[in-house]
Amino acid sequence: MGKKTEAACVTLPAPARLVAPVMAAVGGSGRSTVAYLLATAMAPLADTVVADLSPRLGSPWPSWTADAPAGGGLAALPPDRPLSRADIRGAATAVAIREAALPAASPLPSSSSADRHWSVLTDAREWHAAPLELPADPAAWYQLAAAGGWQLLLADTAHPVAHDILTARCSGLPGLTRAWCALPFTVPVLCAQPTAAGIQALQQAVMVLHAEGLPLQRTVVVFSAASEGRLPAVARAAATMLSARAAAVVHLPHDTDIRAHGLAATQPPARIRDRTQQAARELASAVLAAAHEAFGEPLPAAPQPAAASPIPVPVV
Repeated sequence: MGKKTEAACVTLPAPARLVAPVMAAVGGSGRSTVAYLLATAMAPLADTVVADLSPRLGSPWPSWTADAPAGGGLAALPPDRPLSRADIRGAATAVAIREAALPAASPLPSSSSADRHWSVLTDAREWHAAPLELPADPAAWYQLAAAGGWQLLLADTAHPVAHDILTARCSGLPGLTRAWCALPFTVPVLCAQPTAAGIQALQQAVMVLHAEGLPLQRTVVVFSAASEGRLPAVARAAATMLSARAAAVVHLPHDTDIRAHGLAATQPPARIRDRTQQAARELASAVLAAAHEAFGEPLPAAPQPAAASPIPVPVV
């Protein structure tokens, strides 16, 4: 639908890292569904983790991953003690990649789908558990994913983009949207419903992003359809306008089974339609193409923390 969506999917180099915050101007824009499908499409190409930033009782991830091999969840990562890579990996829930969701020319060797997976960091405790105080700073999630050894961090965000930017401007603070965009090797993914109200909210968000100098040129826009049929005229007009500003515009078609049954990890591959899987692959290609356009191909190595200098001990 948009430009740069046909780029070949290739594996990320081992030292490379990529961040894709999935954002929207309003709720109900399909952020979590887009994050799930993008993770499935990207996982054969990079070691992938999804960070669920929504409050537990407002998030679909605990139910989507209830039957997957369980990790300790975010509650197993206390902020007041050092964490090893094994600790962080052990807190994540593994979601298997189904064969039907793999790219047609997957660079991975042939194996069973159970050998391929991506990870989710979510709060999977019972509903009555006390809410966790999760860090708001995107840098904390970036560091957590890096310490866990993941190459691709997909953040399923919960904040409204335009409102966050305007609030940050009025308060003189950086804001979450700017902080996500400022992380190394970030390709924002902006979701919207292709309805009159959804397009209006998207256009307002795009104007605010442009006014604040945020990186629209490496932002991928996703229209997540809520009904069957082609995009309405208002969405097609918006896509034409955005194609000159954004890295790509991708249409995620309506999927009746996803709307009816969600994205439970144990559902059979037939539950996700072929055209939905194809759209997810196009989205993955668009994200990679935007990253290569902005940062180079292949992606350069991610920054590594400098070695700590030894602390001099006075001779007694």
